[in-house]
Amino acid sequence: MSSNQLTLAPAPPSEAAEQVRLEVRQFLAEELAAGTFTTHVDTWLSGVDPDFSRKLGARGWLGMTWPKEYGGHERSAMERYAVTEELLAAGAPVAAHWIADRQSGPNLLRYGTEAQRKEILPRIAAGECYFVIGMSEPDSGSDLASIRTRAARNADGDWVVNGAKVWTSNAHHSHYGIVLVRTGPPGEGPRGKHQGLTQLLVDLSLPGLSINPIRILDGGHHFNEVVFDDVVVPGEMVLGTEGAGWHQVTAELAFERSGPERFLSTWPLLAEFGRRAAATGDPAQLATLGRLSARALSLRQLSLRIAAALDRGELPDIPAALVKDVGTTFEQDVVDEVRRVVDVPASLDSPDPLGRALAEAQLHAPGYTLRGGTNEILRGIVARGLGLR
Repeated sequence: MSSNQLTLAPAPPSEAAEQVRLEVRQFLAEELAAGTFTTHVDTWLSGVDPDFSRKLGARGWLGMTWPKEYGGHERSAMERYAVTEELLAAGAPVAAHWIADRQSGPNLLRYGTEAQRKEILPRIAAGECYFVIGMSEPDSGSDLASIRTRAARNADGDWVVNGAKVWTSNAHHSHYGIVLVRTGPPGEGPRGKHQGLTQLLVDLSLPGLSINPIRILDGGHHFNEVVFDDVVVPGEMVLGTEGAGWHQVTAELAFERSGPERFLSTWPLLAEFGRRAAATGDPAQLATLGRLSARALSLRQLSLRIAAALDRGELPDIPAALVKDVGTTFEQDVVDEVRRVVDVPASLDSPDPLGRALAEAQLHAPGYTLRGGTNEILRGIVARGLGLR
């Protein structure tokens, strides 16, 4: 891969995207005024509200780019981006449907059977069906190809799954997982371990499947360990092609890593800090706000270019890895930069909204550069894509 392949065309202007942006802003203002939600940091993982997800589905803001025959709305990726951006900026509770809408639905569109698509996609688009990612495992770290969860066919042709997955966000609220399992032996050579992997579409209510909470620093529960103990998955619930799991996962990660959630998790903190800096006129605060705003605008342009590439039917996995790396580094830097120039105690119980947002961001910060692939692994992916390793 040459460096030219990392150069993406600019996102074209979209009047439709700006129109839907205004509609979402009005909707969010009304919801905030009605007290149906309050703004928080990192709500695309921690803000589960099925009622809110159903409201978005009723307005046509889920499954936006999908074919109408599967409950979608055949709108552009740029329109979807505008909706996503506004929801994140408002700190809205979007975690219930997030993974299903972001990557599981597109995965089903690309690799699913007609029966799978017709059964599941309309429910995702309605905000009524939620998914988890079944990739990471205990003791595997970021080496995804070293997974040990296995699936073997039984006499009835069904899959019997044994193993465990970790960091499965909101599994306790979700209906399905797309689970990467080993169904065959690895091949020879350095890339051999990528062979023999398959994705299964797993109903999370199946017997033998247990979900154990993993709590984060503030005591919140969105991470989980999912354990499979002789879980029988119907044979027809293979997603895509048996043995092609690695290729499918690689394509899926372009959706997971490139969105605005990779640099807007701490936006509610930055927005609150911006209001404070404008009110005080403090030179140090204003200088910090300027630096952070410039970085945010640059990241937005990168992410928009990837959305435009997805609109063109491309799968920009290498640029997506780059956006995820620099975006999540930015999210952590927002916390550190704001903390240096404000004299506000960080506390979840603070009467000061800046103090509350700062506390939330600090407590969530360790996960920013881990989820979706550690930054060290992502830099390796980019280097390999540039032919440097």
